[in-house]
Amino acid sequence: MLKNDRWIREMAAKGMIEPFSDKQVREGVISFGLSSYGYDMRIADEFKIFTKHDTLVDPKTLDPKNFVDFKGDVCVIPPNSFVLGRSVEYFRIPRETIAICLGKSTYARCGIIINVTPLEPEWEGYVTIEISNTAPVQTKIYANEGIAQILFLEASEVCETSYADKSGKYQAQKKITLAKME
Repeated sequence: MLKNDRWIREMAAKGMIEPFSDKQVREGVISFGLSSYGYDMRIADEFKIFTKHDTLVDPKTLDPKNFVDFKGDVCVIPPNSFVLGRSVEYFRIPRETIAICLGKSTYARCGIIINVTPLEPEWEGYVTIEISNTAPVQTKIYANEGIAQILFLEASEVCETSYADKSGKYQAQKKITLAKME
């Protein structure tokens, strides 16, 4: 069942989202905060910009040298490329819940695609966000503003094995985390 703003507010009071904005902030920024059936998370001011266009990207051996670290209020994404970022908010997903992330329409209308895998039951951490620029020109991303909406779905039964139970490799990540193998 899709959860509403009242449930999200109650769960945030228990530490599910920190920091938490209990209303949608919109004036002069790309919106973030609590919405009717989700939470619009923000992108932090730390980025890893993919720069090696003459290489093979292999998720089993992703070379950190393919990225340039950048910190700032605005990140410019090269044409037909991508950056990695992380959420401002730290999430703690309850055991009976899974969260799905969708990009914001403001960015989608500029050729920006946001990719985040589901936030599994009992996963916690800052969300690593992949931001693709499908446009043939540079695009901007604004730090500390909305980047994507998180939708929370509650299961009719609690899962048998949570992300924490299986000691997931991205559990409690504190920074932008590249793909890794165990």
